Amino acid sequence: MLRGQIAGIVLGTVFVFFGVAACFIAAIRRRSGVRLVVWLGIWSAMYGVRELDQLSAVNAVLPNWMQVSVPYLNTVTSYMIIVVSTLAFLDLTIGKLRLFLWGVTFAGLGIGLAGIVLFLTTGSDEKLMPENNLLAACSLMVSVTVLSVPRLSRKFLVLPNRAVLIPGVFVFVVEALYTNLSRTLHYQSFHILDSLGFAALLFSFSYVALQMVAVSERRLLAIENELEIARQLQFSILPSTVPEVENIRIAAAYQPMTAVAGDFYEFLPVDQYRAGFLIADVSGHGVPAALVAGMIKVAMQSVAAWAQEPAEVLRRLGAVLSGMLREQYVSAAYLWIDTEARRARYSAAGHPPLLCWRAADGRLARIESNGMLFRVNPAIVPDGDYPVRDLSIGPGDRFVLYTDGIVEPENLAGESFGDHRLEQIMRANRSRPAAELSESLLSEVRSWQPASLSQQDDITLVIIDVL
Repeated sequence: MLRGQIAGIVLGTVFVFFGVAACFIAAIRRRSGVRLVVWLGIWSAMYGVRELDQLSAVNAVLPNWMQVSVPYLNTVTSYMIIVVSTLAFLDLTIGKLRLFLWGVTFAGLGIGLAGIVLFLTTGSDEKLMPENNLLAACSLMVSVTVLSVPRLSRKFLVLPNRAVLIPGVFVFVVEALYTNLSRTLHYQSFHILDSLGFAALLFSFSYVALQMVAVSERRLLAIENELEIARQLQFSILPSTVPEVENIRIAAAYQPMTAVAGDFYEFLPVDQYRAGFLIADVSGHGVPAALVAGMIKVAMQSVAAWAQEPAEVLRRLGAVLSGMLREQYVSAAYLWIDTEARRARYSAAGHPPLLCWRAADGRLARIESNGMLFRVNPAIVPDGDYPVRDLSIGPGDRFVLYTDGIVEPENLAGESFGDHRLEQIMRANRSRPAAELSESLLSEVRSWQPASLSQQDDITLVIIDVL
């Protein structure tokens, strides 16, 4: 008995092994383009299990509890294999053919579930098998027709190379026709031909799947390379050094959530005593936000002449950006410091408040002076009102500009880092240099977030110490 079934055992085992290996590889990769590999793996494993179930030599060595489950497993695989095979082919289609295959999938699922229920209630696994086979034959003929006609292939299929898939499908169809005709005419057919026909179809499908995965990998690699270039370009538009202004020390930190970010900061030094500090946050993340951040860099060149007037800087910046923004908006804050006159001026556009540590009385103040966000609204932005706060400065004072990526990250309980913790850290580090405060604050934010999650927002921080 074993000698007569050894070929079937080998082929069934190969199909099961191929299916498990394909699913394992897809689980490791976890990238786009592997869904077809998963469905092919399940399809191959189901076919292999069904082949092994039908071999008496295999059933003879199974323990009793497994022998009892063989008919149930065989029924499930026989009815459901059309659903899995259709889902595998579905990833190669577009347009109306895709809708047709979805219909076949749901029809096959309905017939399969009904057939399984009938088997459980009546003990017969053949009640709905003719309908199941008819559905499989119809979907196969439609697929073969689309594959065979170049015009239809170009219209309904997404294939890097159809020349490999056509022979595999052709061999499978010829084998299926031969087997069915042999049964109808009561001729003896070799069961091994079923497995060889399926092997031809499976491996041609697998070749196409590998091609699609390779194309997807190359596309992802190209995107990653382009994002790295974009990241380098974005960092190049940020200040490479801090301005040298007498009696102040500056520390800046910039941490994008993704390869590129929508946060931006800029310095406008005028002379050795005076400089302006801008920080901005574009809504959203990634490339769209980064493009707007690049626009802010260009727009800042046109407002440098008004560096000592925070309201004018923001008004003119908003006027320039209003014609460029679409669905996005921008918040910004601008601080002007004059160490010779010992004064500062501050204004903002919908931005988190400026934090100011007063060394003279040991008090931490929140300076708020907000006008409208920058957005597409010509009636408001060009004539927007940006109130200005005039501040005196003294030795030991500290100013902190930041984006909401500092205060909004959440822990596992869903609690935000918050303004209160930010102020606590500032008080606890009031005597430390600006650079050390920056490192401590970023470390606290990182530890607040769950280790399993990546950074939740872009982070920008500018700290200015008065000596």
